[in-house]
Amino acid sequence: MFTGIVTDIGEIVSLTPRTEGKLHRLRIACGYDQSTIADGASIANNGVCLTVVQSGTADGKTWFEVDAAAETLALTTAKHWRVGTKLNLERALKIGDELGGHIVSGHVDGIATIVSRENLPDMARFVFKTTRELARFIATKGSITLDGVSLTVNTVDELTFSVLIIPHTLSVTTLSSWQEGSEVNIEVDLMARYAARLTEMK
Repeated sequence: MFTGIVTDIGEIVSLTPRTEGKLHRLRIACGYDQSTIADGASIANNGVCLTVVQSGTADGKTWFEVDAAAETLALTTAKHWRVGTKLNLERALKIGDELGGHIVSGHVDGIATIVSRENLPDMARFVFKTTRELARFIATKGSITLDGVSLTVNTVDELTFSVLIIPHTLSVTTLSSWQEGSEVNIEVDLMARYAARLTEMK
């Protein structure tokens, strides 16, 4: 489990397709202490929970390797990742950690597309469009995870919704690079999903 609070920005330094392109082995450079990264650990990469298969150091920088499987490549923006791609990273939540965002599973539900970006003084407002299936779980003032970042929904209109990004978030995540037409990973709030399921079962 995660909280949607990004703790580092990683960079893909190598990408090796395997199994006829249905599996990608990624090596990601980061600022984490390598001694704290165990094989089998979970790290969220732009909101996608991936399992560490190996880690080490090179040129004074920590790296870890993960495998992105066929479903991940099909359902998330991982299919667009290349060498040099920057990723929002978050380590798995430990008992006793502060829950600063909201409960995030790291299981991406799909992709949202940026419809517009409005630059404000030190901030930015984004409007996204998603599918009808996911839009029914999105509510004004509710929580949502975009590229691994816990955010609050400002407005909702049918298949579109907006968020306002504050200066701190722009400075410590990859969100400052978002532009109109960009695709981002979306994970809807677990509580909204359970509430919808309970309603459907009545």
